[in-house]
Formats: sequence, C-alpha cells, structure tokens
Amino acid sequence: MYDLAIMWDWIAFSVRWLHLITAMAWIGASFYFIALDLGLRKAPNMPAGAHGEEWQVHGGGFYHIQKYLVAPENMPEHLIWHKWQSYITWVSGAAMLMIVYWVGGELFLLDPTKAELSLWQGILISGGSLTIGWLAYDFMCKSKLSEQPTLLMLLLFVILVIMSWGYNQIFTGRAALLHLGAFTATIMTANVFFQIMPNQRIVVADLKAGRTPDAKYGKIAKVRSTHNNYLTLPVVFLMLSNHYPLSFGTQYAWIIASLIFLTGVTIRHYFNTMHSTGKGPNWTWGVTVILMIVIAWLSTVRTGETWEEAEARPLTAYEEKFASAASFEDAYDTVVGNCSMCHAREPVWDGMLWAPKGVYLETKGDVARHASEIYLHAGVSHAMPPPNAVQMDLDARATIIAWVREVRTGG
Repeated sequence: MYDLAIMWDWIAFSVRWLHLITAMAWIGASFYFIALDLGLRKAPNMPAGAHGEEWQVHGGGFYHIQKYLVAPENMPEHLIWHKWQSYITWVSGAAMLMIVYWVGGELFLLDPTKAELSLWQGILISGGSLTIGWLAYDFMCKSKLSEQPTLLMLLLFVILVIMSWGYNQIFTGRAALLHLGAFTATIMTANVFFQIMPNQRIVVADLKAGRTPDAKYGKIAKVRSTHNNYLTLPVVFLMLSNHYPLSFGTQYAWIIASLIFLTGVTIRHYFNTMHSTGKGPNWTWGVTVILMIVIAWLSTVRTGETWEEAEARPLTAYEEKFASAASFEDAYDTVVGNCSMCHAREPVWDGMLWAPKGVYLETKGDVARHASEIYLHAGVSHAMPPPNAVQMDLDARATIIAWVREVRTGG
C-alpha cells in the first residue's frame, strides 16, 4: 500500500503543475491582448464601428486583426471567450493554498513566535481575508473614484501594503507573501468573473436582440483588464517567493512585497508605452533597478528567533506529537548530525549565510516541526542532504522513516 504522505505529495505536485500551466496561459493571453490593444492603428476603409486594426506575422502566416469598441454589426458565429485560463488558475491556486497552508498549516502557515493561533483560526483568517480585498477594491471601482484612475490605483496600493503588513504579523514569512499573492490574484480573477465577463455578455445579448450595445460596458471591462495587467508581475513574484527565503525570511518582508508592486508598475509601464508608441521610457528601468537594490538590502536584515529563544520556546501540540515518540531521540540525533551544518541559524557550511529555504533543524522543536518534510526529503527520497555535502547512509534514512511512521500509525 502506498504511503499516504507520498501520495499527498504527488497530489500537491500535480495541482501545482496544473496551476503553473493555466497561469502561463492566463498571463500570456493578458500580455498579448494588452500589447494588441495598444498597438492598434487607424486605417482607411475599415468596417463600420471598427476602432483600429493590426497586422501580425507568426508561424508562417499573416493575421489581420480588427477591434470594435462596442461590437460589430453582426454577431460572428464563432466567438472565443478568454475566461477559463483565469478561472482554473484561481481554482488550482486555491487548491494549492489548502494543500500546503491549510493541511500543512502547523508547519507552513502558523508562526507561534508571532501569534498564538490554533490551526482552525489560521485557516479562517487565511480564507476569509481573501475576500476583503475584492470587496474594498470593487466598491472603490464603482464609486466616483473610477473617474480618477491614478488615485484609484494609489488606494489599491495602500490596501495591498496594509494587507502585506497584516499577514506578516500573524503568519510565517513564507505564508504571508504567498497569501498576499493569493489576495491579489483573487481580485484579478474576480474582475474577470464579476465584471469583465458579465459586461461582455450584456453586449452580446444586446447585439443578438438587435439593440445597440452601450459603450460603457466595454469601458468597464477595459479598466479592470488594465488593472489586472499591472498586478500580474507582482503576483508571479509572490508565488515564487516561497522558494527564496531571502524574500520572506526577514522582518521587512512586508516592505519587500510592497515594493515589488511598484516594480510591477514600472516594468509594465515601459512595455505598455512601447507597444503604444514604439518606444518605452527608459527611466523605468533605472527606477526598477533602484527598487530591487533596496529589496536586496532589506532581505539581509535578519532579526528572527535566536537558537536560545528557539530552545526555550515550549513545543506546540503538533511538535509535541512528533517529539514524544519513542524513536524521536534517534531521529533527532540523525537529523542534527546530517543536516544542521546547513539548516542552522548560523550555518557552518562554507559560503552559506542562511539556511536553505529558511528551514532550521537544530532544536528538538525545529526537527519535530519539520517532520513531514524531513520524512519526504531525507527519508523516502534521497533529495537531502546533497551528496556532495553529506553522504547519508540507508540506516540513517531508515531511522527517520521509522520515527515518522511510528507517529502516524500510533506506534
């Protein structure tokens, strides 16, 4: 019978793969249509109602594209709707959030040094907070602020900064940045589901009924789509951040995340301007480089839990479950002897300044907290430790496997 942990890890991998594929499709479509829209040009003899056209070459053929601000005189028989990329990206992302940060919440979501939360409380905050951004943003977009797009974007940025700070007060640094990405992605998908698609359906229904569609619906969809365009790059960064502890393993992670949203604006402004005018404003690259230098500097400021504090901290209920096993002492000695030279608050491996992935394996609480990860990476697989660092023998791996399975099977 296959080990449940192995099956669960493969499920997580498969969902992550799906999430990556659909995200590529969504982002690719978004970037393509923004570039297409900005590159439209007026031309003689265009059909009635056509706003602009563009010629493109790809795959050995030529494409002639025309855009109608409202709709063509007659509804085409074959109409492609670009929506499923967004929906499936969000659904698969939500599934990943549940798999990693809800089921694995004791390890990846909760930080007992920041807030004393039970797992169900953390899950409630995790899921409930994702709706806050959309409700606030949607309210602003429907208010008179919609007439001041620059102010609207600034207020959205303020909301993102506040949420970045808030997440970092209660969750692990890794979870905080990931949740900020999910918070933003929820706004983006909700834009598609609640605004862009319904407004486009109204236009199609009017056209089929022989009515003249109101141009305001297309304008609303265009505004929301533009907002999504500027939010895309920061979301990608935040989703990748969990692989790079320099981005989340600092008390200033919330500032790093906030600055990343500014780089998204500068980068997209360059490309949007280039698509529209043929030449981008080069000053945006200078600003982006400065922002990234500040981010890199902030990432080196480390004021987390010291070894003494970690050793003195009482074990959580989850940690106690693994630390109380009869085989824990042998497993603990095995992990410390093979892994702690790198996975330490002050690594002794030459040239290593921070523990890989921000994972510490020094105290009994550290080892117990990461039991499942140790089991997968150094027990049933040989991913860790790297063979050029430590050649861990099979008996040592068997000790780890026996420890975790003892806990999971109740002895």
